[in-house]
Amino acid sequence: KFRMPTSENLIPIRVDVEVEGQRFKDAFTWNPTDPDSEVVVFARRTVKDLKLPFAFVTPIAQSIQSQLAEFRSYEGHEMNTGEKIFPLKLDLRVNNTVIRDQFLWDVNNFESDPEEFARTFCKELDIGDPEVGPAIAIAIRQQLYEVATQSVSAARETRVSKKGRRLIEHVSASKLGGAAFDPVKLFGVKSSIVRKRREWDLYEPIVDMLSIEEVEALDAKEERNAR
Repeated sequence: KFRMPTSENLIPIRVDVEVEGQRFKDAFTWNPTDPDSEVVVFARRTVKDLKLPFAFVTPIAQSIQSQLAEFRSYEGHEMNTGEKIFPLKLDLRVNNTVIRDQFLWDVNNFESDPEEFARTFCKELDIGDPEVGPAIAIAIRQQLYEVATQSVSAARETRVSKKGRRLIEHVSASKLGGAAFDPVKLFGVKSSIVRKRREWDLYEPIVDMLSIEEVEALDAKEERNAR
């Protein structure tokens, strides 16, 4: 059944709201089994800790609640990821640190831990900014969430195709005197997931440290795009 394909069923939440000319952006994980009353408590605490206008409480809470409602709408549905190995990509900036990387992830491994992966990633690449690790974990969880939601649609399509295939098998067997239907001959075989040598350089992490001027220029550009 539908859930996050990780050891902890935590969903990625992104909040981006603007009130009275002030903008609040944040990203974090949330346990969908927590009571809904915690959402308002969290919003109030966030506004208080960051000294934001009280008017931020409602839009922050509504943003979280809408994303929780979307996640819960998939709960109980069957999943069918098909391919087990998916390429995940990182392309993000946290303060003055830019991270670019891509790697393969087994989305059927429900013991995987994006947070542990992020901690190891930062340790091995000697990244000292404590905000980078959580940002990497969130980016991974967002991509896994997309795979999980798409797998629900794939499961529905599989059920429909199975009904059609049973009809094809029955017709083929009757026409061919009982010969078995061979989907491999019809559809072909899956190609190998092993990366070719020319692609090796693509799977090397890149970490860039930006200057103060570069960070300010990027911040200004993002602010203009947001407007």
